[in-house]
Amino acid sequence: MNDNRYMIPFLAIIALILVGAVLKQAQVVVVPLIIAWLLSYMLAPVINFMARRRIPPGLSVFLTLFLLLTACYLAGIFIYARATGFIEVYPKYVDRLTEIGTDLMARFKLPENSLDGINWPQEVGKRLVTVTGSFVGFLSNLLMVFFFLVFMLIGKPYAQRKIQHAFPKHQSKRITEVTQSITGQISRYLSIKMMISAVTGFLVWALLAATGVDFPVTWAVLAFLLNFIPMVGSIVATIPPVLIAFVECYPNGWAAGGILIGLLLIQQIMGSFLEPKLTGESLNLSPVVILLSLIFWGWLWGIIGALLSVPIAVAIKIVCENFEALKPISILMGAGKSCPKEA
Repeated sequence: MNDNRYMIPFLAIIALILVGAVLKQAQVVVVPLIIAWLLSYMLAPVINFMARRRIPPGLSVFLTLFLLLTACYLAGIFIYARATGFIEVYPKYVDRLTEIGTDLMARFKLPENSLDGINWPQEVGKRLVTVTGSFVGFLSNLLMVFFFLVFMLIGKPYAQRKIQHAFPKHQSKRITEVTQSITGQISRYLSIKMMISAVTGFLVWALLAATGVDFPVTWAVLAFLLNFIPMVGSIVATIPPVLIAFVECYPNGWAAGGILIGLLLIQQIMGSFLEPKLTGESLNLSPVVILLSLIFWGWLWGIIGALLSVPIAVAIKIVCENFEALKPISILMGAGKSCPKEA
């Protein structure tokens, strides 16, 4: 009874459950905080660049946030234009789906009333209402993200100075080195991920525009966003343009098949070949860790949690990598390719 070795695992499990419950209940606050934290790392190079040009910290933060707000405004205009364009062509797709349904029933000799229970306009309308509600919720979270981001960026230039005054010289030097290493690695990973996602979106747009699929820019942006979700994101991003191509090209299924092969090749080349080469083996995560992180954060926070799952896992791995006592956790989270083989 005096041996506490058997109590530690149970206490760790209980603590993990309690932390998960708190994160679930505090989702409205925690999710914008994490997004702002990740954005602060992505915007750190811009702040540092302005600091090297001797621009005052307040002005540099204002200019950075102005650029970010401009990007969000342009994104809002883009979403509005895409929604308007889809509403205009929506009747055409309803008629086309009705024709395809009638033809398939004739080909497979199905009863004429097989599709009577399916109301295409009503079903799609329900999905659009759901997406609109999610978008409004995202906008409300976006305001909190900017609120948190302002304070993070304002305090960032003074963080190193406070560490130097709060700790002895040798401790402050070590803490500064660790924090700079963590900041540099996380910023590098997020920058490379952003670049890979942007190139993936551009290639998707080029393929769909060349083949004449409707809304190529929309599907390119979808591929850019879902590229942050490992494994599942690339599959989900491939489905809508392939379905659109199938509806447009029916009964010629080879065109949709060719587009599917092209999209899968783009996803594989960018995600399985180029990204590991750029990020380096030290940032590679084990597939099991990626899957568990995707399941956990996706269950906890939905689609936003799925988007944040890999950046959060990478941040945890980098933090563990920079502390001697936590290095075993970082090694276990890695893919294992960099570990030397036993003689």
